[in-house]
Amino acid sequence: MQPTMYENTTQSQRRLARNTAYLYLRTFFVMIVGLYTTRVVLHTLGIIDYGIYNLVGGFVAMFSLLSSTLTTATQRFLTYELGKSNSNVNKVFSMAVTTHIILALIIAVLFETLGLWYLNTRLSIDEGRMIAANWVFHCSVATFLISLISVPYNALIVAHERMGIFASFSIYEAIAKLAIVFMLSLFGPDKLIIYSILMLCVALSLRIGYGIYCGIKLKDDCRFQFVKDGPMYKALLSFSSWNFFGTAAGILNNYGINVLTNVAFKSVVLNAARGMVDHVGAALNMFVMNFMMALNPQITKSYAGRNFSYMNKLVVRGGKYSFFLFWFVCLPLMFEADYVLDLWLVDVPEYTALFLRYSLVFIACQVLSQTLYTSMLATGKIKKYQIIVGTLSMMALPCAYIFFRLGFPPEYGYVATILFSVICLFVRLWLMREMVPHFSARVYLKQCVLRVLLLVAISTVAAFAVRYCLAFDENVVRLLLTLVYCFIIISATIYAVGLDNGERHRLKTYIVHLLQHIRG
Repeated sequence: MQPTMYENTTQSQRRLARNTAYLYLRTFFVMIVGLYTTRVVLHTLGIIDYGIYNLVGGFVAMFSLLSSTLTTATQRFLTYELGKSNSNVNKVFSMAVTTHIILALIIAVLFETLGLWYLNTRLSIDEGRMIAANWVFHCSVATFLISLISVPYNALIVAHERMGIFASFSIYEAIAKLAIVFMLSLFGPDKLIIYSILMLCVALSLRIGYGIYCGIKLKDDCRFQFVKDGPMYKALLSFSSWNFFGTAAGILNNYGINVLTNVAFKSVVLNAARGMVDHVGAALNMFVMNFMMALNPQITKSYAGRNFSYMNKLVVRGGKYSFFLFWFVCLPLMFEADYVLDLWLVDVPEYTALFLRYSLVFIACQVLSQTLYTSMLATGKIKKYQIIVGTLSMMALPCAYIFFRLGFPPEYGYVATILFSVICLFVRLWLMREMVPHFSARVYLKQCVLRVLLLVAISTVAAFAVRYCLAFDENVVRLLLTLVYCFIIISATIYAVGLDNGERHRLKTYIVHLLQHIRG
């Protein structure tokens, strides 16, 4: 549904803003409830049973990479089909359902044979808890398979930009998981088995909920029929395979450097620090990905509708705006990393605060590539892109090895990833010139990257000067003051150097209309 065919640009922008608001509301709620739920689960199950659940369930969760890759592929094909003038969304949806069911059956056989053997012969679990561990395994497998089969329905909702519904299901899931924890006190002594079964029930209820909603609101697009279309199946599987390669490259890179750090410095404390930083990084990534989840369908639909002018504007402005949103969180955390970690963790591993600051720089570099990545997916021609960028991304691993062999400190593992993240950004810009018609790397560098660099330089110097003048002791008051003055400085800098004249004019007009509306 490109704007020129179905709606004007203003309506697209309003929907984008509304969907972003829904997703941010979802993020804050899910994060708060999730943190509290984790704390209560640990207390209710106890350390041993909680460890078993994470060990066994985590073994199954490793395959979530496959689910994530398929979700991206399905969303791309559904969104692309929606953007075409002669679309047949129901055909693509039916093919996606067939593919996911076949894959689920294959994975079920592998899990219940090789996976079960691995659980009972290779994992170190107390003999008295093996029955409970097997219950956890079976329930975790069933939960994963249900989630895998639900992917086409989730993707259809996102492709239609029904982010309010998507957010509602996420909020329901968070509340249901919290309710489960409190319900455990009503059951018998083996709460681990009950917890696994109830978590399976939540996944099943979500699958039913997604199916009911799509069947009522999107019934024309989700009527299942068996489709015989070899070329389309091949395109879907090829896309998923190459996307899997790119995603796996990033994960291998992260885990590989984690192992190198352990081998080079003979310290699991450093691995614990990297693990804590990974958790924080995942939470911070949600702030950016919420905006991107709302933006991605519009980029893909614009490409499908051959509206390249609008698409390129979305790519440039989306890259810039997503960085603005991230910087509001990044800058104060750069200053207050030590204190925030002390508030969150009882015992903060050495190097955690330093690793966190380097990780923030890496995420900032990655943010600038998000809209470029979405544009690449929209084209469907991802083989060359994934081979080049994926291989370059993995070069951070041997680079980190060289750093450690030369005697550099452990934070240089992050330096390696930052270095190749910057290189990959420029390579993406070079590749995009031949993938997307009328795309200008020069415009992206000038309108997005340059303005972002000015924002970072000016706001960091200004915030550092204010911090130096205040000179408060480390406490909650200083944290709150840091949040306030960083917000003011970033907002002023964005207005001064981050926006162009047209964007400033639209912002002023919006504020005037908002004030008039408030006054009645």
